[in-house]
Amino acid sequence: MEIPVKTEAFSGPLDLLLHLIEKNKVNIYDIPIAEITDQYMAYLSNMSIPDLDNESEFLVMASTLVNIKSRMLLPVEKDENGEEIDPRSELVERLLLYKMVKYSAELLAEREDENGVGQYIFKEPEIPPEVAKFEVKPDISELTKGLTLSKLHEIYDFLVKRQNDKIDPVRSTFGEIRREPVSLANALKSLTDYMKDHDSFDFTDYLMKQPDRLHIVVNFLAVLHLMKMGAVEAVQDGPHDDISVRFVKDPEFTDEDIAQMGDM
Repeated sequence: MEIPVKTEAFSGPLDLLLHLIEKNKVNIYDIPIAEITDQYMAYLSNMSIPDLDNESEFLVMASTLVNIKSRMLLPVEKDENGEEIDPRSELVERLLLYKMVKYSAELLAEREDENGVGQYIFKEPEIPPEVAKFEVKPDISELTKGLTLSKLHEIYDFLVKRQNDKIDPVRSTFGEIRREPVSLANALKSLTDYMKDHDSFDFTDYLMKQPDRLHIVVNFLAVLHLMKMGAVEAVQDGPHDDISVRFVKDPEFTDEDIAQMGDM
């Protein structure tokens, strides 16, 4: 039987088969396999297939159709229960599945055209509160990179000596003047207030501005305490360079921190 041949583009052998079934208006559950096979082979001989992989898929389907066609000519096969086996049943299942997938793809494409390209809906994140509050603890070794104990000791001795040089040897013998105890909490408050106006400062210069040895010690501890908390970092470019203290983030004091900040 001669049929008009059109060189249409099909995405695969199942697409071509489905086209032939719909064109002939036959029941997909009762495919006239001989007629469809002849039409499939006629289409295949006139189709331009772009590459070898696609061509092999069409040829595999052609051999499948020929096999089914030959089995239809043989006596009817029966299964263990005595029911007749239709050689077309596996092909029908594949065609039905392909038709369903193709219809779903076309439906999604229509909805994409209706809603416009680039419009997406994302699921809201569900992050547990414990995970959302998690913060990586500062690496103390990273914050004090380049610093050495001998360098800190050298700065401390230098500042103490400067304070001793400020003592008047005559007036210092007039009598003992008691000062109010110096609080670490007050030193931390003064330091954090100072950092609000300074992104960084010279460690030595800051301690030299303190009035006496006790204030130097307490403010020295305040800087170290903020370094431990990760609120500031100390940087020393070279072994003999001054130490620069840089502001990292606002410190958040816990009840344990406050309890440790008693008068010194």
